Amino acid sequence: MILRITQYGEPVLREKGKPITRFDPSLRDLALSMIETMHEARGIGLAAQQIGIAAMLCVVDLHQEGVDNGFSYSFDGKQPPLDLWMPLVLVNPAIESFTKETDICEEGCLSFPGIHGEIERPDGIQVSFQDTEGKPHALVCNGYLARCVQHEVDHLNGVLFIDRMEKDSLRDAKAAIRRLKERTIRYLQKAAKAHA
Repeated sequence: MILRITQYGEPVLREKGKPITRFDPSLRDLALSMIETMHEARGIGLAAQQIGIAAMLCVVDLHQEGVDNGFSYSFDGKQPPLDLWMPLVLVNPAIESFTKETDICEEGCLSFPGIHGEIERPDGIQVSFQDTEGKPHALVCNGYLARCVQHEVDHLNGVLFIDRMEKDSLRDAKAAIRRLKERTIRYLQKAAKAHA
């Protein structure tokens, strides 16, 4: 099921997600809907806050045509082919460590359509998480995959990519960000009147 993606200006994007404790069919259904929504929007990651739910759940898929897979990884200590574990569902993810090496790269966000900016992030991470059955996993990765996971885990903690944007990029995007927030506020006001 395709879900509506929240836009900058909606308060849920600033909420820290609640840990997930129930691993039942409804969680699997939600994760599948998030994956479907992410693919429909031509994204590579989506966090629960982006569909209006403050929960520690995100999805990532870099196994798509046109995505530069220039990264290395170890999934539970092995290197299984990407098509065996992507799209990836991360429940209650926690980044355990970062490399000292950093990289600056342009990022976008489905909650900020048309807005991009340069962001410096650690090049490599180790992240622990659970799957939709509650089974624990460990992922060590670098490059684009590490960047994508960091972006989504930030969302789960109420941190947005504009908070990490390089000053020049943020200055260039400021007007577009303001227009997006104003548009979102008008949408929320209209929706509130419709439900009144």
